Amino acid sequence: MFSFKKKKFKKKKFKKKKFKNKKTTTAIGRQGEDIAADWLSSHNYTIVTRNYRQRFGEVDIIARQDGWLVFIEVKTRSSARFGSPLDSVTEKKQQQLSRIANDYLSRNDALDVPCRFDVVSVLLHGDRPPTVDVIVNAFEYIE
Repeated sequence: MFSFKKKKFKKKKFKKKKFKNKKTTTAIGRQGEDIAADWLSSHNYTIVTRNYRQRFGEVDIIARQDGWLVFIEVKTRSSARFGSPLDSVTEKKQQQLSRIANDYLSRNDALDVPCRFDVVSVLLHGDRPPTVDVIVNAFEYIE
């Protein structure tokens, strides 16, 4: 008969690398949303709510402008090395935002209110002021 001995393996603990003065993506995103909200407020948008969440996703900002209800996705980058922030609003993200908008309109009895989807790009430049670009009516509702 053969007998097998169980070997005990030690689990290696991996330490997370900590980078000094390095912002997390969440902190960069939050900073970008704050910059976008300030920019929008100073350009005739009235912020209705921020970070509207449902189980199937989130829209960063919902605002009103000239009779429109505007659903706004904010994309922030700390550099342009990986492309424009606007490139990351994929068709899948557009579908998700459309679904969230439909939910918001239904819950707030606003199905007859004209709405659109804008995308705000915030590019951070360290100590210099950020670059803010807005695409008004960036895409159509997708089912």
